[in-house]
Amino acid sequence: MDFDIIPVTPFEQNCSLIICPKTHKAALVDPGGDLDQLKATVEARGVVVEKILLTHGHIDHCGEAGLLAQELGVPIEGPHRDDAFWIDQLPTQGKMFGFPALSPFTPDRWLVDGDTVTVGELVLEVIHCPGHTPGHVVFVDLVARIAFVGDVLFAGSIGRTDFPKGNHEDLLRSIKERLFPLGDDMAFVPGHGPMSTFGEERVSNPFVGSRHG
Repeated sequence: MDFDIIPVTPFEQNCSLIICPKTHKAALVDPGGDLDQLKATVEARGVVVEKILLTHGHIDHCGEAGLLAQELGVPIEGPHRDDAFWIDQLPTQGKMFGFPALSPFTPDRWLVDGDTVTVGELVLEVIHCPGHTPGHVVFVDLVARIAFVGDVLFAGSIGRTDFPKGNHEDLLRSIKERLFPLGDDMAFVPGHGPMSTFGEERVSNPFVGSRHG
């Protein structure tokens, strides 16, 4: 797998361009905004975007995903259906945070735990990781040993759970029981900030690390 991380929106959200080296097919994970920048990166890489993947329904991750899908003529896959209420609120959220006028959309495919998604010849496992939002999913490449975790886990931190339908215990369970067992060597791209590994966070993260009980 090849990938680029492109921070977008005033929230500096990490949109990832996932590329299949064999086919030059690609997917954009969480293209929440700054579409001109995203399309310029795609063009510079010389790849063809075949789909959009969404980890969850928050505005910085999916605000302009519906518009981009229309412009590129590609489907949207994800998140889990439990985040539909967040996507439905995009027009209100956009006004609240000063985004351009946003429209709700319906993903072409809602995802559930155990699903797979493809990018060219790449196969990504889908893991449902509720807590930050009820419908949050994570995309994992077991071959390349990298996960795209949205706002579940960060380098040195974890996702917020004070939003509607957030749940702190669910989030901790998602991290400890669904992500960490994938292996200490698994690298991850969070929704914000630098990359890390599950091993590093399992030991040193102040919220879920063994050094902190």
